[in-house]
Amino acid sequence: MRLLWLFFGLMALGAGLIGVVLPLVPTVPFLLLAAFCFARSSERLHDWLVTHQRLGPSITDWQERGAISKRAKRMATVSIVAVFLLSVVMGLKFALLAIQAVTLGCVLLFIWSRPN
Repeated sequence: MRLLWLFFGLMALGAGLIGVVLPLVPTVPFLLLAAFCFARSSERLHDWLVTHQRLGPSITDWQERGAISKRAKRMATVSIVAVFLLSVVMGLKFALLAIQAVTLGCVLLFIWSRPN
């Protein structure tokens, strides 16, 4: 079972690292998932991730206070608006845009309701 958690942790870490480079791929949720998986598979990898100079603070903020930094909130907002505008430009049907707007609005509400 530990190998399965390790596999999922490595996959989540890989997706999170891709998110560092690609602006529309979320980084922190994948890092949180990786930390969760590593906590069940590899204490060494978990400790490395949580204490990492660049990746660790957002994980620690979330684990200790359920907090999201202002910078991360702004970046998430810009990404969400960009995705929605891309959908509009692509000419998606109104029903799809409405569903997307409600879903993305709920995500933004959640993000901005978290402490800094």
